[in-house]
Amino acid sequence: MKRILLKLSGEALAGEKKTGFDEETVRGVAMQVKQLVDAGMEVGIVIGGGNFWRGRTSENIDRTKADQIGMLATIMNCIYVSEIFRSVGMNTNILTPFECGSFTKLFSKDRANKYFAKGDVVFFAGGTGHPYFSTDTGVVLRAIEVDAEVILLAKAIDGVYNADPAKDPSAVKYDEVSIQEVIDKNLQVVDMTASILARDNKMPMWVFGLNEENSIVNTVNGKFTGTKVTV
Repeated sequence: MKRILLKLSGEALAGEKKTGFDEETVRGVAMQVKQLVDAGMEVGIVIGGGNFWRGRTSENIDRTKADQIGMLATIMNCIYVSEIFRSVGMNTNILTPFECGSFTKLFSKDRANKYFAKGDVVFFAGGTGHPYFSTDTGVVLRAIEVDAEVILLAKAIDGVYNADPAKDPSAVKYDEVSIQEVIDKNLQVVDMTASILARDNKMPMWVFGLNEENSIVNTVNGKFTGTKVTV
């Protein structure tokens, strides 16, 4: 693979703390991504905002405003993780779909491709820039726009199951499942909007547990123990 888009769960980056950042976890991710970059791979990253805010859980404020807070949470995450990446020797850039002063640069495909060509890790923050769309939709949209070959979904869970393993001990993990089956059975790999977008644009996704040792590097190098969502 030449170009991948890595989706990191905000909660996973918080580690055992559940909120905020766990620097040891983030540094571990950075060291893995550096191996990929040093090998010549182009890496884009989208980070969720759940370690700070989940707008859908708030019933007391306007949904649009709640989603805007979530977009800002993803930008905070990307700024932090970007700096950890820089501290271990990578060049990074953060792109957003709306102006954020000097904090980020405005997204365009041409700008992203320019940074990829320089060997920079590109962070896509701020989701789609619109309410009612999750970072799931954001990561599929950006992957399609920049012609990524695959989306790597690094989650707190180690793959796709036919039921929630936290609630159903008999839940069975898929080694491989089609995006159409994900949609038909509402398996919630990503939300429905993102699933349909991935299906219609033939964007595969590989789901794995971030907390497994060297999980990102192993996934890219063929030692994959998660679930492949095929198109």
